[in-house]
Amino acid sequence: MKPVNRDHPLAVKIRKQITQALSDYNMIAHGDKVMICVSGGKDSSILTILLEEIRKRAEIKFTIASVILDQKQPGFDVMNFKNWLESEGIEFHMIEKDTYSVVKEKVTTGVYCSLCSKMRRAILYDYAFENKYSKMALGHHRTDLIETTMLNMFYTGNVSTMPAKLRSDDGRNIVIRPMMYVAESDLIQLATDWGFPVIPCNLCGSQEGMKRKKMKNLISELEKEIPNLSASFITALQNVKPSHLLDKNLYDFEKLP
Repeated sequence: MKPVNRDHPLAVKIRKQITQALSDYNMIAHGDKVMICVSGGKDSSILTILLEEIRKRAEIKFTIASVILDQKQPGFDVMNFKNWLESEGIEFHMIEKDTYSVVKEKVTTGVYCSLCSKMRRAILYDYAFENKYSKMALGHHRTDLIETTMLNMFYTGNVSTMPAKLRSDDGRNIVIRPMMYVAESDLIQLATDWGFPVIPCNLCGSQEGMKRKKMKNLISELEKEIPNLSASFITALQNVKPSHLLDKNLYDFEKLP
């Protein structure tokens, strides 16, 4: 397979957006050892290639490595993906844990994502801590952040999203999301143009009834009438006014004269 064109106009655009996010939220520091959690999908794959390009150009020194979790799903074949990343000069590691059997046994509703992601996250957190990675980079993009915000508002009654930078509850890991400014449509187009191997998730199928898919469809419909909706949404998350909300823990309404 030919090396990907890192000077592709979309690659340059996305790289600049990643660089902006890294700067805005001080995501990577000198000496960091960054573990990129790759799934074999388009998002984390593009993040890996472009973060390596940023590493080469950066004034600070840090290292990156890609780590994938083989959950023993039927048909999971990592070799083409592994060979591709290594041909691009990316350090690659694979963890093998049979979470597939556990999820299939415990979940009776047919919607596996919640338990699967919790187990996956725990395994990756442990691996990062045990191997002394200072940061864990995830491939979530702008649309993921917007969908999560809407899901939390509509279904759980809180205003929160996927943070740009997060310390895990146990204090052991720092998670970063360098693609928080990147549009999913750009990632889809770049993945098509680059044509790299992708590993599909065969555990859950399409799961048409999932709430996240409903949010994605809603955003898509709204963007037909409001073209700048996604960019405006992210800007709104960066411009929160506690006095204009209803949370008494964030703003002392009682002391207002």
